[in-house]
Amino acid sequence: MNVRNELQSKLDRFEELEQLMSQPEVMSDSSKMAAAAREHGSLARLANKFRTYKKMSDDLHGLLEMSHSDDPEERAMAEEELPDLQVNREGLWDELLEMTIGGEDAVRSRCVMEIRAGTGGEEAALFARDLYEMYKRNAENKGWKTEIMDMSPSERGGFKEIILGLEGEGVYRELQFESGGHRVQRVPETETQGRVHTSAATVAVMAEPEDVEVDLKKDDYRIDKFCASGPGGQHVNKTESAIRLTHFETGIVVQCQDEKSQLKNLAKALRVLKSRIYDHHRQQEDQKRADARKSLIGSGDRSQRIRTYNFPQNRLTDHRINLTIYKLDQIMTGDFAPVTHALLAYERDQLRGETEANG
Repeated sequence: MNVRNELQSKLDRFEELEQLMSQPEVMSDSSKMAAAAREHGSLARLANKFRTYKKMSDDLHGLLEMSHSDDPEERAMAEEELPDLQVNREGLWDELLEMTIGGEDAVRSRCVMEIRAGTGGEEAALFARDLYEMYKRNAENKGWKTEIMDMSPSERGGFKEIILGLEGEGVYRELQFESGGHRVQRVPETETQGRVHTSAATVAVMAEPEDVEVDLKKDDYRIDKFCASGPGGQHVNKTESAIRLTHFETGIVVQCQDEKSQLKNLAKALRVLKSRIYDHHRQQEDQKRADARKSLIGSGDRSQRIRTYNFPQNRLTDHRINLTIYKLDQIMTGDFAPVTHALLAYERDQLRGETEANG
């Protein structure tokens, strides 16, 4: 689907939701109404901009016809108004391209991020913690909400795994390119000889779907309950508050034990499971389109090593777009904008090139 078709699809869905929200059966069901209103709100800015763009295109077409009129006054008026309208329309198109980076999920205001320690033992777990803190500070700077869905601490205060829920305007669009392998080069806290070690962590960012988008029935998964545990295996509590869900069709397994309440853990686990199922199907669709895409950062390849964090040189390198920034200390404290802007600009240029190639 090209960008214009994608935008038209979003506008059609926006108008469909407007109709849906006025229907008595939806108005009388608070959960359906809330889901429809949330999706409608997430589409509003993009849909209204595309409406404006379409009107500008119609006006431009009209002015172009007037510019060939036999009436000198009509021709003069058209020639006077055409340049400004063309500039404004092109500017609006650039804004729309910016907003559609991320495809159908560009307007998502919620996503799930999973950070896992990779090779490197305890140092990898500490790096996973540092990545979590970097993303958390960036979210605070953006005014996004963050929520820990589940975590598995390591012995020295790192994370073997941590799962976050993030919510805010543009959250998925800006974080989607973080999926992949992250490598760190630094002297570990445990290193006595001052030698630089290399370790790794992986990040996965998944759009969080609305309830109506993933039809998940109780018969589709198994629930296992167990006692929550902390680092070293000691029990955090004696009750079976932790939840593990196994989805039969995909084999996806999710567990949550961060909350003391079994119901809260179940609710969080269901959110993560729906995100993973949605992401599983999205990945299959992305794979079908991968050969047609020129952009590496839009490929969604989770196994790819995307970035190196070199602490001795204070350097961050994103290997996909050959970006090197010597401000790693600032980036790790949450000033993530230089990285995000570079990735979005690269993808926008790729989108513009594809759109022009497709007419």
